[in-house]
Amino acid sequence: MTDLDVLVLRERLVAPNGPYAALDVVATTGSTNADLLAAAGEGAVDRTVLVADAQTAGRGRRDRTWVSPAGTGLYLSVLLRPSAVPAGRLGTLGMVAGLALMHVATEAGVTASLKWPNDLMIAGAKCAGVLSEAVPDGAAQAAVVGIGLNVAPLPETVPAGPGGLPATCLADHGATTTDRGTLAIGFLGAFLELEHTWRFADGDVERSGVLTGYREACGTLGQRVRAELPGGSTRVGVAVDVDAGGRLLIKMDDGAVSALSAGDVVHLNPEDV
Repeated sequence: MTDLDVLVLRERLVAPNGPYAALDVVATTGSTNADLLAAAGEGAVDRTVLVADAQTAGRGRRDRTWVSPAGTGLYLSVLLRPSAVPAGRLGTLGMVAGLALMHVATEAGVTASLKWPNDLMIAGAKCAGVLSEAVPDGAAQAAVVGIGLNVAPLPETVPAGPGGLPATCLADHGATTTDRGTLAIGFLGAFLELEHTWRFADGDVERSGVLTGYREACGTLGQRVRAELPGGSTRVGVAVDVDAGGRLLIKMDDGAVSALSAGDVVHLNPEDV
């Protein structure tokens, strides 16, 4: 875990030298998101960060497992308390995190895009994911945003994602750095810069510019897609836009437009149905 040196990360990122209030690094935990959700209930402060070398119960969207072996990825979560942001806008923090992941890939010399809602894609494979969760039943509004970024190759036993989506990592695409401390500093710096602008705009992704950046980075737009929705129904059509609530707009074959706030999206070939 030498590349996740807590003293170096604190020196660069924690007040008075950096924008974060607290940061810890652990060798292993169940889930950094779960840990910070619990810490929020115990009064943990705004902009608290937890980084893990490994997770034994890493979680993705829709309660899927995120494989998190030691030494191969960057697994971290941030606790935020944006008290002036309407609760209905907290979900767009995932868009902020997605753009910060794009920054990390670009700085590492890797060409990437975002697949709606917030998967980092490289050459048709998934390199990172985002999980954003509101803190339940808290006296003060809070949210936890977590990322899992594949840095080194994963075991061959890692299952494919929805639609057979394979996993990949930065190292497989010639990244200029695979030092997880460097990547953590890059991500957390970009994330806080974007989150500060988002917070100043009361979580409005249009006024903050987050929506414009997300649309430019989103490789789903213009693609023919199949959306697999909670409950088992599907939508097939062309992804035409992302709205200010982070919903994906799909123009279906009958011309109707469906706005999706949740679900798995599979990019299709033009001839697929």
